Amino acid sequence: MTVSLPSSQKDYVRKQAAASGCSTPSEYIRRLIHADQKAHEQEAFELQILASLNSPAREMTAKEWSKLRRALRTTLTKKRKSK
Repeated sequence: MTVSLPSSQKDYVRKQAAASGCSTPSEYIRRLIHADQKAHEQEAFELQILASLNSPAREMTAKEWSKLRRALRTTLTKKRKSK
């Protein structure tokens, strides 16, 4: 993938890459994209929580608790591996 930037933005990216400890401008851009992905994931998670809070309350079954535990373990395992 190639991205065209005006020279002022190229200079900015180079300076920011150096200032943030990135070895290349590409690494800096990858970090920005990763941060953006995380922000979108967090927003989606918060929207799910809000939707859940607005749904009618009911008692969870043992099967539902088990499913929730499995899902959370899977999510936590993936997060630990990605660090």
